[in-house]
Amino acid sequence: MAPPSLSDNSNIMVATSLPVISEPGAADSVFSQFSLTSQVAVITGGAQGLGYAMASSLCSAGLAGIAILDINPVTGEAAALSLQNTYGTSARFYKADVTNEQIMKAVFAEINADFGGIDILVCSAGIVENYPAEEYPFDRFQRLMNINLAGSFLSAQAAFPFLKSRGGGSIIFIASMSGHIVNYPQCQIAYNASKAGVIHMMKSFAAEWAKYKIRCNSISPGYMQTELVASFDPGMVQQWIKGTPMARMGLPNELQGVALWLASKASSFTTGADISVDGGYTTL
Repeated sequence: MAPPSLSDNSNIMVATSLPVISEPGAADSVFSQFSLTSQVAVITGGAQGLGYAMASSLCSAGLAGIAILDINPVTGEAAALSLQNTYGTSARFYKADVTNEQIMKAVFAEINADFGGIDILVCSAGIVENYPAEEYPFDRFQRLMNINLAGSFLSAQAAFPFLKSRGGGSIIFIASMSGHIVNYPQCQIAYNASKAGVIHMMKSFAAEWAKYKIRCNSISPGYMQTELVASFDPGMVQQWIKGTPMARMGLPNELQGVALWLASKASSFTTGADISVDGGYTTL
């Protein structure tokens, strides 16, 4: 059978003219797309560490308001005050247990009333524990899952009606490279499983809530130089660094750019994505 000639269009798809979709500000400078002016963000676990670094990044982009949710009022109040003094952003602390459904719904309703809306949610609250799998106490396993996985679910669910009422928004889940690989040499079966769950849950949220213009993405950090690292054996830390192609640990401020990108309209066509910031660890 002879191939179709150029004049035979019966089996050739012809491109049709499609309408050009133009978003407000599409012709502006790319830098303007990162502006968060007039927007309100909520950060769970935002009192210190990676959560605070990302809160700082969003505030630097002109946030109108930010709510810091944490279980510790001392560090939480200090973080809110620091953000307000440094960036001029209206910042408030709310004590919240991310594992309690009723508390989370009440806190988000209070935030919405205080700030007049919610546009961005960063789910950063989480813990890590190290037990050999055969020795892991089940009550500890459940607690970690409740904070890391259920806590992220309850946070997103509590934020949903307010994001929807604003015509959309961005939810950023803090996952981990541990959701992709098994860490070595430490044993952390519950943490690894919880972060794998966060990634897949994020994708499910993204698929379900795209119709509401709520974008859901996650960031998977590698080994980061935080206060927590001081509690680990130096020899173990050296093994982590040896396994990282960039031969060092990441710094909390190295998550700031990707957090701002995902929060802003610069990533307006990105949803359901997990972004690794791990110095190349998961490439090996």
